[in-house]
Parts: sequence; C-alpha cells; structure tokens
Amino acid sequence: MDVRGKTAIVTGSAVGVGRATAIDLARRGANVVVNYARSEDDARETVRLVEAQGARSLLVRADVSQDDQVQAMVRQAVDAFGGLHVLVNNAAITHFVPFPDLDGMTSEYWDDIFAVNVKGAFFCCRAAARAMRACIAAGERGGAIVNMASVAGVRSIGSSLAYAASKAAVINMTVGLARVLGPEVRVNAVAPGFIDTRWLRNGLGERVFEAARAQQSRVAPLKDVCTPESVSQLVLSLIEGADMVTGQTVVIDGGVGIAG
Repeated sequence: MDVRGKTAIVTGSAVGVGRATAIDLARRGANVVVNYARSEDDARETVRLVEAQGARSLLVRADVSQDDQVQAMVRQAVDAFGGLHVLVNNAAITHFVPFPDLDGMTSEYWDDIFAVNVKGAFFCCRAAARAMRACIAAGERGGAIVNMASVAGVRSIGSSLAYAASKAAVINMTVGLARVLGPEVRVNAVAPGFIDTRWLRNGLGERVFEAARAQQSRVAPLKDVCTPESVSQLVLSLIEGADMVTGQTVVIDGGVGIAG
C-alpha cells in the first residue's frame, strides 16, 4: 500500500511505539489521527512532530475500551480526511504483578487489561473495517490493520499473567479477523519483545529496567533491545510492503526467542 494521501489511525500514539509509528506514517505522506486517553500534553507533542513532517493530523481523545468513543473517533477521521485506510492498534495497559502472585492478579486487574487490550482492539478493528470497506466500495484499494501484540502472548512472560493472556488473545483475534475481513482488509500483528520505552522503565523501576535491558542485550543474537523506532519500522513494512500477507504475527525481539 502506498500511504501517501491515505488516512491512518494510531491508537495510543501519545508516546513510545505509537508516537514513532505516527511520525513514520506522516513522513511517508499519510494523514494521521493521533489518539490518546489520558496523556494530552504528550499527544499534542506527537501532533506537533507529525505536522513537522508536512502531514495533516487530527487529535482525538478516546478510550478504546468504550465502543461509542471508538466509533466517534472513526467518524471524526472520515469526516476530516474523507476516508480511513490504515489502523494501528497500539493502545494497551497492564498491571505489574509477578506471575506467582495469583492472589495479586485481581478481578479488577483482569477486567482493566482485557477491556483495553482485547475488547478495545476489537472495537477499533470493527469500526475501522466498516470505514475501510466504504472506501473500497468507492473504488479505492484495500485497507490494512496492524495489531500490537507482544512476545508475552507467545511465551507467557511479561508484566503479568493477565497481560500475557490478553496479548495471546490479540494474536488469536488477528487470525480470525484476517479470515472475515479479507480480501478487502489485511490484518496482521507485531509481537515486540523488550522495548526501551518510558512506559516500561516506569513500570519496572529504573534498577530492574536497566538489569533487564542488559540481560536481554546479552542474550539476543543482535545484541540489542527494540526501540519504538525499530518496532515502527516493522509495522510500516506490514502496511506498505506486504500486500499478500494477512493473519500473521511477526516477532521482533533481536532474536531472543531463538537464542536457546
């Protein structure tokens, strides 16, 4: 897909991978909808960086766990830019609970995580697919959705058992949506490993974060960890250069998963 002049929604694009992806899409000439739920100042900075690439942008506050807010966001995108062609489902939350602490993994934590990471991703895919199919009916080419999964969903590791389960659900949902939305819309997922982000640093704490970063870099065949920019590079490759790829989850972890 040539994204020049196309419209993309990137959920959770105030910081991190979402921001990097929004900037990369803008650099390639797409109109970008910057979505956030709480971090308005960070989101406005993303808008500034998007527009610095010469792209048009739209700032939309929407909690993706709320279907009505998701539908309103898609309507705003279509009203502003005339259609929708790309969705990057990046919004996610977690609660940091060690896997052995089964009692600490409360019902409220499960509900929080699944509401955003699974239901939210589905709501966004459903609303976006309707808009993408409307563009196709008007004579445009197909749409592309990239869901942000995680190696947590492949290997059952990460910030909490519920987070890992939620990302496994995203991977499974990606396959199901690829079946039902084809041939008009391609649906793929990206599963990053350790990413050097403020979100993870704050969640783990500085000492644990740095120790984990060093350990991952030692183990990885590529001797480094992911950055928001490297993950964005993979997301863009699935949007722009993979016209016959759908229903797939691509791991990006510097090779940690094959290190043995």
